Amino acid sequence: MKKGAIFDMDGLMFDTEAIWQKCWSDIADERKIVLEPQFRKDICGTSGKLMNSVIEKYYHVEDGAPIAADCKNRVHAALKEHVPEKPGVHEILSWLHDQGVKIAVASSSTQEQIHNNLRMTNTEKYIDAVLSGTEIERGKPAPDLFLKAAEKIGIAPEDCYVFEDAYNGVRAGAASGARTIMIPDTQEPDDEMYELAFAICGSLLDALEEIQAGRI
Repeated sequence: MKKGAIFDMDGLMFDTEAIWQKCWSDIADERKIVLEPQFRKDICGTSGKLMNSVIEKYYHVEDGAPIAADCKNRVHAALKEHVPEKPGVHEILSWLHDQGVKIAVASSSTQEQIHNNLRMTNTEKYIDAVLSGTEIERGKPAPDLFLKAAEKIGIAPEDCYVFEDAYNGVRAGAASGARTIMIPDTQEPDDEMYELAFAICGSLLDALEEIQAGRI
């Protein structure tokens, strides 16, 4: 078993990806834009410059930053009311914590949003470090977020699990050298994901069972 565990947040710990997609769609509707189906895949798991470039492509604007900020504000407002949890999030965090595994949350969301979600779901007590995509220059699929998260918990990336739901996150986790576990949400695993991920599990509960059995 690894000594560190790094968790993505949206779509992995919490069932928030649908909220993000609704906000993206609402903004598009207000601008009378029909988003191409590929947008959903391209925007998932992005942050910073990459997120802005995806927005610029699909919303047909020169600067995606204002739309990104608008969407983040809308999502933040929704999650102040309720944060829907993914099955198994408490179980896996509690068990890893009890085993002495250092746990980080590394998300493209802001620090404020991450801490809000953790407080709302009473999962903050399990977490040793939090890292936001706003704190690094290169977002996923670059490995920087996970490398920095491993550094914050004091564990070498090679001795960490990375739990991710999205393509860019799996790419980033694999590039960091961590043992990357995919828990698919809105993006079904393709051949690339089966190649990059150490394992693909149906839920966090399934992943926990695999760890406890010594298979991952």
